[in-house]
Amino acid sequence: MTEVSSLTGRLLVAAPALTDPNFDRAVVLLIDHDEEGSLGVVLNRPTSVGVGEVLEGWGELTGQPDVVFQGGPVSLDSALALAVIPGGSADDRTPLGWRRVHGAIGLVDLETPPELVAAALGSLRIFAGYAGWGPGQLEDELGEGAWYVVESEPGDVSAPDPERLWRAVLRRQRGELAMVATYPDDPSLN
Repeated sequence: MTEVSSLTGRLLVAAPALTDPNFDRAVVLLIDHDEEGSLGVVLNRPTSVGVGEVLEGWGELTGQPDVVFQGGPVSLDSALALAVIPGGSADDRTPLGWRRVHGAIGLVDLETPPELVAAALGSLRIFAGYAGWGPGQLEDELGEGAWYVVESEPGDVSAPDPERLWRAVLRRQRGELAMVATYPDDPSLN
């Protein structure tokens, strides 16, 4: 078997040609990627459900919009939390209940009492469900050109205007990839 180079911590940005409605214009942060498969969360799918409605004590810690995000089509009845720790990329000490994913971005254990981690969090976002790929499945999709792989930035996790994240991430890329940000929502109207 070919060794898989880890893409953990990077973003998958849906190519305009990706036809799966679950991932139309999606920006996915890969939380885990290895030879056993991949797991990530869609960063730009806010729901209308307030965090405080489903997770007591966590709503006060989230940024705007303070709603639950649909992290992907898998296990929508489960929750994942991502948080950015100020200075987290340089500091080797990690707060209780936080596990580094990449740089200053990490997973928060929602079983931890919120008041024990509140002071350490710079921003927090809650996701219902996740996106998952079996062994080799993501690599096949990458080979088909379904996704662009780009570097993540800590601000991507808590973008205040998530509906514009797809264009914003593409726009900050160099070369031809930045031009993809101008791709029309409905190419038939072009």
